[in-house]
Amino acid sequence: MKKLILVRHGESEWNKMNLFTGWTDVDLTPFGQCEAYMAGRLLKEEGYHPTMCYTSYLKRAVKTLNQILDAMDMDYLPVEKSWRLNEKSYGALQGANKAETLKKYGEEKLMQWRRSYDVQPPALEVSDKRSPLNDPRYAGIDPKELPATEALCDTIARLMPYYEGVILKAFESNDEVLVVAHGNSLRGIVKTLKKMGDNEIVGFNIPTAVPYIFEFDDQMNLQKDFYLGNQEEIQRKIDGVKNQANRK
Repeated sequence: MKKLILVRHGESEWNKMNLFTGWTDVDLTPFGQCEAYMAGRLLKEEGYHPTMCYTSYLKRAVKTLNQILDAMDMDYLPVEKSWRLNEKSYGALQGANKAETLKKYGEEKLMQWRRSYDVQPPALEVSDKRSPLNDPRYAGIDPKELPATEALCDTIARLMPYYEGVILKAFESNDEVLVVAHGNSLRGIVKTLKKMGDNEIVGFNIPTAVPYIFEFDDQMNLQKDFYLGNQEEIQRKIDGVKNQANRK
């Protein structure tokens, strides 16, 4: 049996402040660090043993992975970072408060920007300091591939070739693979694995720092998927993500 372990990063500083984050490189809160460490403890207690790890270029995911591996006493594991695992770009919304955006634009428009499959938020200008074109970590990447904004379909388009060409191929020599990334990049993977419809994915939310396990047979046919941990607590976290726009 093959196992894919997906983990969204722990609470970030901008999660706590209820701001759109996207490609902005914000850190974990102390609570987010604790969430990540406890996720690692849980994985260790439940007997998981990943042998290859992947994460994004953004520190909230990188540091979550570090905390998980520390808790598992597996700091030695190989880790590959890719910008293709970055969060969905929220374009010009990055840094905006979600509750204030709700008041300004209304629930329908906010929901489209946050969760829809094919509606992009307003784009960043090329000269905007928030643009990845002005970030040295992306200097070696074709500028045409760097987003000014993204809908979920765009995130999936830049993510899934990496998933299929790199992460999926890792199962040829690994039975358990750990991917630590972001709410929307992981939603893209989940949508594809579970063959979810474009409308179905709108209402699907991933909680912070909860291991999401996918089990496959040896031919990589999906057998089952489940969140690891206390299910009532996990549901509260999912509801918290869903209701972010209503937070002050």
